[in-house]
Amino acid sequence: QHTTILLVKITIIASNSSVPQINCDVKAGKIINPEFIVKCPAGCQDPKYHVYGTDVYASYSSVCGAAVHSGVLDNSGGKILVRKVAGQSGYKGSYSNGVQSLSLPRWRESFIVLESKPKKGVTYPSALTYSSSKSPAAQAGETTKAYQRPPIPGTTAQPVTLMQLLAVTVAVATPTTLPRPSPSAASTTSIPRPQSVGHRSQEMGQEMGNWAFRSPKVLLLFPGLVPKEELSTQSLEPVSLGDPNCKIDLSFLIDGSTSIGKRRFRIQKQLLADVAQALDIGPAGPLMGVVQYGDNPATHFNLKTHTNSRDLKTAIEKITQRGGLSNVGRAISFVTKNFFSKANGNRSGAPNVVVVLVDGWPTDKVEEASRLARESGINIFFITIEGAAENEKQYVVEPNFANKAVCRTNGFYSLHVQSWFGLHKTLQPLVKRVCDTDRLACSKTCLNSADIGFVIDGSSSVGTGNFRTVLQFVTNLTKEFEISDTDTRIGAVQYTYEQRLEFGFDKYSSKPDILNAIKRVGYWSGGTSTGAAINFALEQLFKKSKPNKRKLMILITDGRSYDDVRIPAMAAHLKGVITYAIGVAWAAQEELEVIATHPARDHSFFVDEFDNLYQYVPRIIQNICTEFNSQPRN
Repeated sequence: QHTTILLVKITIIASNSSVPQINCDVKAGKIINPEFIVKCPAGCQDPKYHVYGTDVYASYSSVCGAAVHSGVLDNSGGKILVRKVAGQSGYKGSYSNGVQSLSLPRWRESFIVLESKPKKGVTYPSALTYSSSKSPAAQAGETTKAYQRPPIPGTTAQPVTLMQLLAVTVAVATPTTLPRPSPSAASTTSIPRPQSVGHRSQEMGQEMGNWAFRSPKVLLLFPGLVPKEELSTQSLEPVSLGDPNCKIDLSFLIDGSTSIGKRRFRIQKQLLADVAQALDIGPAGPLMGVVQYGDNPATHFNLKTHTNSRDLKTAIEKITQRGGLSNVGRAISFVTKNFFSKANGNRSGAPNVVVVLVDGWPTDKVEEASRLARESGINIFFITIEGAAENEKQYVVEPNFANKAVCRTNGFYSLHVQSWFGLHKTLQPLVKRVCDTDRLACSKTCLNSADIGFVIDGSSSVGTGNFRTVLQFVTNLTKEFEISDTDTRIGAVQYTYEQRLEFGFDKYSSKPDILNAIKRVGYWSGGTSTGAAINFALEQLFKKSKPNKRKLMILITDGRSYDDVRIPAMAAHLKGVITYAIGVAWAAQEELEVIATHPARDHSFFVDEFDNLYQYVPRIIQNICTEFNSQPRN
């Protein structure tokens, strides 16, 4: 049995122009014409009109949204020329002209948007041909025309108008819909939920019925009218890759203690489901896992178990309460040691975030466990519900526990609600904060997590002028880092035959103070004992480095060392000090490679003149960050 696929052609009767007008939500894939001019309305910059790709767009994109993204139109609308091109193996998202386009692995058809300058001798259609009856142009004053694809060999297909199709008897009087929840039972948060194919088909039938003759009967599905690709909408629609503006690795620590009760536990799960929907979970955006705590913590699912909001919400619904005490500190330690690993889906460069929900107060201490978590680069948020009453405070193990747990006590990392029935109010502020990656101050990055010791050659061959150039090089590198007592710290040693500690890691805790201290370093003059200088730096600088800090030594020299550098360099490597060796003028290349951490090509550099040192600042910073991001978290 063959099914004839029909297409409906919509003729738009425009009052003043032969250029068809379309709405912002019209996708290029719904229009059959290979090349056409259309007029877009104002307001298509709205993020609800999804765009996929950059310059070349997947046909699943909003035509007018793509026009704004490409810069051909602004948000006031106007005329554009659209040309269909072949499908691409991948589409890269980008932010342009107020529109954030999304990435897509592949799509069957593409298009480009050009200014509406018609080619000479080319006639553009004054009516667009759509691939289904659900045409956005179906409005009052429009007319329909029959359109038919070439018939399949061996079959006979006659033109059928839309009105004839709607006259087909449909054995369904009214569409079946779920009852709406009463206002009292409805969630106060309005989060859009994905719809099933059946719902989309029903919605389409309703729209067609209203359009044609306002009949109470609706056409639910008609294979001759709806193209094959429309019937399989669910499988062809691109699965969201996630919001790239909120690329975080998120763990929820939920309270499963006995005291919380079943009703409150359900309220807690509803918040998680709402967060999962609001975040737009996906591999290019946020990923989320859940750990439940009681007596002992247990992971329900990790970061890579569910990679879209729909699956994640389904999994959250299946979580059951474990019971027990409220050992939050033990749970935080568990997450620090076990959750954020590569095997569990942790991604380099994505901030690690833990959101802890606590009913009342914990039954163990959280301060020390939270400190270790923060020093491992984890941003901890606390949501506390129904704190201890005055007569209950004697039972609280650790007063003011939330402020002791978070890395900033300015209210950014902690939220409190007086009642479980107000928990939904935390949704919007929580989502906004966890996605504000610029303010996630506890995240450890290549720029805020190191103790950096500069070992500077002050020998006679350098000279006063060149020594000032070396100090400027040190300044330029230092400016790239986030300086504070809890972020990156800077120390400096100058050496000749002897060594001098200019300042240690704990001397200055702000960038202005560090830069002024570098400027004040005086030129010493003397011989060149680089091996002894490395040993001195290990004892006087790095021995006092914090255990959670990455240790970086940046050595700058202009000549061959008078003493052996092999044993001191090996000692530095064994102590976990990552060493960069920068040689100038008469420095020995083979000596630099011995000093530098392996592989030497990434950690040793040579310039022929002091004035060229500045050129290596970006490359050194890039190498430091590349190496940091390739290593597991502390």
